[in-house]
Amino acid sequence: MPKAFFKRCLMLLLVACLLSPAASAVYGQGSGDYDANRAKLLSYMVRQQLERYHYSHKALNDQLSKDAFALFLKQLDFQKRFLLKSDVAKLQAYMNQIDDEMQSGDIQLPVVAANLMAERIPQAQALVEELLANPFDFTVQESFETDPEKLDFCENLDQLRERWRQALKFQALTRYLNLIEDEGLKEAGDQDPRLEALRGKAREKVLNSNRHFFTRLLQDTRQDHYDRFLNAVTRAFDPHTNYLPPTQKEDFDISMRGSLEGIGATLREEDGYIKVVRVIPGSAAYRQGQLQAEDVILEVAQGSEEPVDVTDTRLRDAVSLIRGPKGSEVRLTVKKADGSRLVIPIIRDVVEIEETFVKGATFPDPASGKTFGYIKIPSFYRDFQGSRLGGEGRNSTDDVREQLRLMNEQNIAGLILDLRNNGGGALTDAVGIAGLFIETGPIVQVRSSNGQINVLEDRDPKIDYAGPMVVLVNQFSASASEILAGAMQDYGRAIVMGGAHTHGKGTVQTILDLDRTIPLPNMGKYRPLGAIKVTTQKFYRISGGSTQFKGVVPDIVLPDRLGHLKSGEQYSDYALPWDTVAATEFQPWAPALGNLAGLKQQSSARVAASESFNEISQDADSARQKSEQTSQSLFIDQVRREREEARQHKAAPAFHEGGEPGEEEPGDNARLSDEERRNLWIKETGEDPYVREAMALIGQILALGSQPATPAGESKAVQTTPYSRPKVQ
Repeated sequence: MPKAFFKRCLMLLLVACLLSPAASAVYGQGSGDYDANRAKLLSYMVRQQLERYHYSHKALNDQLSKDAFALFLKQLDFQKRFLLKSDVAKLQAYMNQIDDEMQSGDIQLPVVAANLMAERIPQAQALVEELLANPFDFTVQESFETDPEKLDFCENLDQLRERWRQALKFQALTRYLNLIEDEGLKEAGDQDPRLEALRGKAREKVLNSNRHFFTRLLQDTRQDHYDRFLNAVTRAFDPHTNYLPPTQKEDFDISMRGSLEGIGATLREEDGYIKVVRVIPGSAAYRQGQLQAEDVILEVAQGSEEPVDVTDTRLRDAVSLIRGPKGSEVRLTVKKADGSRLVIPIIRDVVEIEETFVKGATFPDPASGKTFGYIKIPSFYRDFQGSRLGGEGRNSTDDVREQLRLMNEQNIAGLILDLRNNGGGALTDAVGIAGLFIETGPIVQVRSSNGQINVLEDRDPKIDYAGPMVVLVNQFSASASEILAGAMQDYGRAIVMGGAHTHGKGTVQTILDLDRTIPLPNMGKYRPLGAIKVTTQKFYRISGGSTQFKGVVPDIVLPDRLGHLKSGEQYSDYALPWDTVAATEFQPWAPALGNLAGLKQQSSARVAASESFNEISQDADSARQKSEQTSQSLFIDQVRREREEARQHKAAPAFHEGGEPGEEEPGDNARLSDEERRNLWIKETGEDPYVREAMALIGQILALGSQPATPAGESKAVQTTPYSRPKVQ
């Protein structure tokens, strides 16, 4: 009998014994017993799926236990406003036992954590009620640390009370200043009797918000703590491997079906905060223009109602507050990249499909007198269902091809392909679009967990555009975007230009529905069990280097307003590393686009002389400094000054470079006609300093006279010598 088969039979017998009626008598009766037995089943199934399918084949050992414990503790109390040091010490006793608990099915850590939180949450709630019963003195010059990573857990309840006092004082101060502005009392003297009433009203608002917050915390069940535990275990394998409880599995299914009614943003729960991962092209948030990837959502309000604090809140609870019927308003209080706070009003809606599709425009180049093409690819979309059985489902490859046809009719002399803020999509289209610009050849290598490598190729010899190209990227260009940019860079087909690096998401995930893999029929009573999203494959460039972790490093790096953000795979806990496989043979584009060193030197000179890029660099430096200053003043005059500085700073664009046009007032763009909206988009795209620099670079390439004059649609002879661009280090 094979050893693996014997081991599986033994494990199934163990699970069956653990979940038998006799075992139930040992562990007690009631819902707690049901949760514990369900957790035993889940621990077995999660462990089996991770060991079988995860790309890394990580061992479930003491090191992984430590990693999972660190994640679990962050999820439990990242802001360090509940647990004391003595509580953490009790939890640390289980730090090296998570692997053993997963093996045995006797899951104790979440039970201990649940009991501790059940004690500490009511204590904190009482502190909040007590502290908000009396006014705060906003004239005292004091401050508090807003970065939990710089804080330790409190020694005792007195220290915990002080931590809450400072946090509540800042909340009350912020509400108070907002009320002053709402009531038109900005110029009122400090002794104005109306201000005392506003101070009381501010405390009342903070109290109501915190009461909602504690109500949600107290609704946590034992199963929620088990779910948190399992998610910590899976995330210790890599940041994209997650346990999805049944409610999150349902949310994931909804998003995959394309039902995006609401604000249209992808969110994740990270260290006690709700963070924006991506704003969906064409969504209400995308059209409003102010919500951005990496924004932290602090509060959610339904229209003009009192906002609800969503820090230390479960993702599903935050999502339930943010979602709502089409036409209703939600107001998000967010913390921006530079540490400033902004209230963003969004009218919920469904996605405007046209905004998600490829868009193109042509621009005259005054310097050369030639016309350049510009194509924006928001995502790599493909209607797989519509393409079945010979159908013609819309896809990004066909749409780019059509844009190229129209541009070739206008005899464009150069092309800008904009992949900024493109989070990926269908791998088929990354390969297909790359194939529009080369004759034939490999585009990407995909390595499975068993070591097998599959090379995806373009087999169509037709070239839809043969002239000089620039590809624009930023740190929010991820996954399929990185494959396309990397292939164009490796072939020497285009100059890649943008921020210091792309996102570095070079892995593929598969959803495993746990309800379909229940080991024994009589365990069906524990359904629904949720699912695991597990990393199963990794992308490699044709030159051999992975796009994972490091991303694609542009040939020409430009200043980036958000360059200080620690956004990308290299900043994620337990991300899979960068590595290499053997390069695959491919034929470079010939002739080359010119002397890269010379192109970079002239670009640097233009950027240094550019007023727009100088402003971007200054904004980036300012944002970096602000993000590093995590100590928040509680002195009212200082906070007023900071708010005024932030207000003046809003003269800069409120959207990522490469996003949709900005708006003077939220919602103005939605009232424009389709033609007006397109004209505005063309105008602002033409004014984008990155697009202007890309045009200048193409003009520089044309001046060198190194580009072929092969008409679009014809095959082109290239070198036959295998070639590999220098690997990204």
